[in-house]
Amino acid sequence: MKKIILISLAVLVAAGLVAFMVLKQQSGYTKVYTASLTREDLSTVVSGTGQIKPKNYVNVGANAMGRITHLYVAEGDRVHKGEMVATIENVQQEANVNGQEAAIDSAKTDIAAYIAAEKTAQANLQHAQADLEQKKLDWDRAQALYKDGIDSKQQYDAAKAAFDLDVADIAQADAQLNQAKANTDSARGRMHTQEADLKVNQDLYNRTIAVAPFDGIVTNEPPREGEMVVTGIQNTEGSTLMTIADMSVVTADVKVDETDIVNVQLGQPAEVTVDALPNKVFKGHVTEVGDQALLRSTGVATSQSTTGTEEAKDFRVVVTLDGTFDDLRPGLSCTAKITTAHKTDVLALPIQALTMHDPATDNAKPGDVQASSTNQKTNPIQGVFVVHKDDHGKLRAKFVPVTTGITGATDIEVLSGVNNGDEIVTGPYKTLRDLKQGALLKRDKSVPIVTTTSSS
Repeated sequence: MKKIILISLAVLVAAGLVAFMVLKQQSGYTKVYTASLTREDLSTVVSGTGQIKPKNYVNVGANAMGRITHLYVAEGDRVHKGEMVATIENVQQEANVNGQEAAIDSAKTDIAAYIAAEKTAQANLQHAQADLEQKKLDWDRAQALYKDGIDSKQQYDAAKAAFDLDVADIAQADAQLNQAKANTDSARGRMHTQEADLKVNQDLYNRTIAVAPFDGIVTNEPPREGEMVVTGIQNTEGSTLMTIADMSVVTADVKVDETDIVNVQLGQPAEVTVDALPNKVFKGHVTEVGDQALLRSTGVATSQSTTGTEEAKDFRVVVTLDGTFDDLRPGLSCTAKITTAHKTDVLALPIQALTMHDPATDNAKPGDVQASSTNQKTNPIQGVFVVHKDDHGKLRAKFVPVTTGITGATDIEVLSGVNNGDEIVTGPYKTLRDLKQGALLKRDKSVPIVTTTSSS
């Protein structure tokens, strides 16, 4: 029993010595996470949330006051251009149209009768002109015979009377022809008046019939059959029968944070996801970038806001989807991810590895005046800590200034300062913030070494 106790004590002493040596060896070392730099494809993505909207939509309003007699479509139905979608009571308007159409038909009949009278008068005039030519010949012959003493005075007078009578007949026939033409023109004038009245009554009748202005889908239908509707007047909106949306061109109307809007431009590609369709991604491109800042709390433009409160602002961005989609509906919540920059095969490092460091503080001691930020202005430089081995093979931190390019979701492009394959310190954040030039390092094995990943 005593022997077992002695052996146990010896084991404990040996373990304590090993632990002491390990702690002594690790004293002065800083545990850090590291990553090796690689070349990746990198994209800068700006996100915005909003809703699906058709590019074109119209509120079909009431153009006449009255009671809705029929709604031919329901919300969600697809309609075609020119299709009748609703009617308002129109008994009087329809009767006026029918009366005008009948009046026009009667006027057309009168015109036809007057045209026939014209033709009759024209024929009578032609007959009288032919008869006058014959009477002119008889009169000329009678004058010659009477002069030669062959015909009597009675025959001479009869020929002259016949000639004068035909002259009068031609004047009468010409007057009748002119009268017939005047009657025809008058009838045509009355018909034109009736046609103008028909256009007015037809317009009043058409106002009681609502038709689809284009192919689309009914997205809203507030009234019911039998309800009264009114037309709009100044400063007062009229009744809306329904809203028809043209879903052949669909957009995502989203709001982008003011800090990101400067990078958004027309034509940039975007991917849109819809909350109701989680497994689908819709491709599109930016077609509109708003100029007005919108208050995030109210959505009112800052130029129209009467309050002076400073708060977060958004800008409106419209993404037009490429193609047509039957499963999209106006009003669906969506998120648009807009690619504002994209580069292939660039050197990238994790964003958390980037730090601001003042080399002047590396050699400062706690009691030095230089160590006091209140007495010494700092001049921090953007860079990373590179892991390198000293002459004794120990890992040490070396601060290297870097210049950066585009920023991805988790990585940032490096333009200069480090090379492909360099091992850099990525964390922890608190350790990285206080890390000094030349500090002894030890890789933290508690988590796998993080390598840069593509954020495209």
